[in-house]
Amino acid sequence: MANISIIGSGTWGMALSLLLYKKGHTVKVWSAIKEEVDMLREKREHKNLPGVPIPEDMEITGDLEACIKGADLMVLSVPSVFTRATAKRMAPFVENGQIIVNVAKGIEEESLMTLSEQIEEEIPCANVAVLSGPSHAEEVGRGIPTTCVVGARDKKTAEYIQNIFMCSVFRVYTSPDIMGIELGGSLKNVIALAAGVADGLGYGDNTKAALITRGMAEITRLALKMGARMETMYGLSGVGDLIVTCASMHSRNRRAGILIGQGKTMDEAMKEVQMVVEGVYSAKAASKLADKYGVQMPITKEINKVLFEGKKASDAVEDLMLRDKGIEHPNIPWEQ
Repeated sequence: MANISIIGSGTWGMALSLLLYKKGHTVKVWSAIKEEVDMLREKREHKNLPGVPIPEDMEITGDLEACIKGADLMVLSVPSVFTRATAKRMAPFVENGQIIVNVAKGIEEESLMTLSEQIEEEIPCANVAVLSGPSHAEEVGRGIPTTCVVGARDKKTAEYIQNIFMCSVFRVYTSPDIMGIELGGSLKNVIALAAGVADGLGYGDNTKAALITRGMAEITRLALKMGARMETMYGLSGVGDLIVTCASMHSRNRRAGILIGQGKTMDEAMKEVQMVVEGVYSAKAASKLADKYGVQMPITKEINKVLFEGKKASDAVEDLMLRDKGIEHPNIPWEQ
């Protein structure tokens, strides 16, 4: 069994900490927020995971150095907007070759770097990997069967992490395509916002299916341009994560989109959801990446206009529907 440190005590970090604890690992959880440390120690339950008790012998701490020291593996589970800052705080305490598994999803707006690239820049001595897939914390915390994929630079690291996490309710696959895994995980949040907007407008299953399918098409176009593999985009961290995020009410991105579709502003929607809505932060970065790589991403472009330019959601849908006529798969040749 391993000594594991969870860096970040949000719902996903706590769900994974409980999963790993039940496997028999020694687990410590760190939070940067003293009030949260005190609450978790006292209540032994996360406010967003009601009915899921935190074992008394699972250590909750605000001491980052003590949490990192001696860890066989660290799970970095902070919101994407805090990934770089947290990695910078971790850097003085991380030893050469220590494994950091990032489980957040996002792209840095200013640099357009993935989260693993940010971590590697701040902690060059670390062995950085990623874990992603269709995995709502609310279900993982309750032991509902879930499947994810771990991406790493080398097979040995990926298989080590696979063995750490894998159990009867959490199946893990391995992959060398870190870029594809991260792009799928971050860009699907933008499409999920759009799917939520459609729900908020009162549209139906036809619209949702169209958004998922065409959203996957534009995510894949960008990902392939950036060096990802097609197989990854149609795997767990691609289409799998996209489906669950667009369809589930556990999805904070979908919930925020529903509120925007109902007429609330982006700020009002984020306040009502009361958790970080990653798609809002990834939307601008996705649009910039589309421009940088010369990729058409019409859904991403329209959701940016709704979020940041005050465009009516219904007008955005109409503009998407009335774009120039197209061919679904331009690479398939006609017989005549």
